[in-house]
Amino acid sequence: MFFFDPTYLLFMVPAFLLMAATSWYVKAAYNKWSRVPARSRLTGAQAAQRLISTASYATAEGQGLRDVRIMGIGGNMTDHYDPRDKTLRLSPGVANGASVAALAIAAHELGHAMQDSENYFPLRLRSALVPAVNIGSNLGWILIIIGLLLNFTTLAWLGVIAFSAGAVFALFTLPVEFNASSRAKRLLVESGIILGEDEQSGVNNVLNAAALTYVAGLITAISQLLYYVMLVGGLGGRRRS
Repeated sequence: MFFFDPTYLLFMVPAFLLMAATSWYVKAAYNKWSRVPARSRLTGAQAAQRLISTASYATAEGQGLRDVRIMGIGGNMTDHYDPRDKTLRLSPGVANGASVAALAIAAHELGHAMQDSENYFPLRLRSALVPAVNIGSNLGWILIIIGLLLNFTTLAWLGVIAFSAGAVFALFTLPVEFNASSRAKRLLVESGIILGEDEQSGVNNVLNAAALTYVAGLITAISQLLYYVMLVGGLGGRRRS
C-alpha cells in the first residue's frame, strides 16, 4: 500500500538521519560557544543595537535599518527577523546572553534585516514562494494520492508539481541564509564586537553549523520529491503496459 511503501524508507531514512545529525551538530556548537563569554561583554541585543546604529549612519543602504526594532521572544533558538513589522526577535539566551554564540545568532538575524532593507533579490524571491509552498505542501500530496488511487496520471503529476514548491523554496533558502551569515561574520569583526581569532572561530562554528541544517533540509525535500516522482512515474509505466 502507498502509506506503508518500504521504498519510502530507502529515500527518506538517509535524509532523516542527516537532519538528526545536523540538528545535533547545531546544538553542540551552540552549547559550546554559549558558554564562552565574548570579550566585548555585549549581549546579543546590545550588539544588534550597536550594529543597527553603526550601519544607519555609515551607509545609505544601512539607513533602512533605522526602523528595525529589537524585541524578545520565548523559547530557545527561536530567533528570527520578521520583515512584516521590521522586528528582530531574539530569544532570552541570545538577547540577554553575552556569549560568542549569542552574538553570532543576533548578527545573523540582523543580516536578514539588512537584506530586507536592500531589497535583496533572493530574499524577495523566497518570500514570494511562501504562498505556493503553503498550498503545494497541503494540496500536492492529496492530488498525488487521489491520482494513484484512481490511476489518473495527469492528476498525480500535478500533485508532484505542486509538492515541488517546497524543494524550490528550500533551494532558494540557501543563498539567503549563507549571505546573512557572511554579513554577520563581517559585521562582527569590522565593528570590533568580536575580538581575536578564537572568537571568530566560534562565530564561524555556530553559523556554519546552522547553515548545514538548511542543506539537510534541501536534501530532505529533494528526497521526498524524488520518491513521489518515482511513484507517479511507475503509475505511468503501468498504464502504458
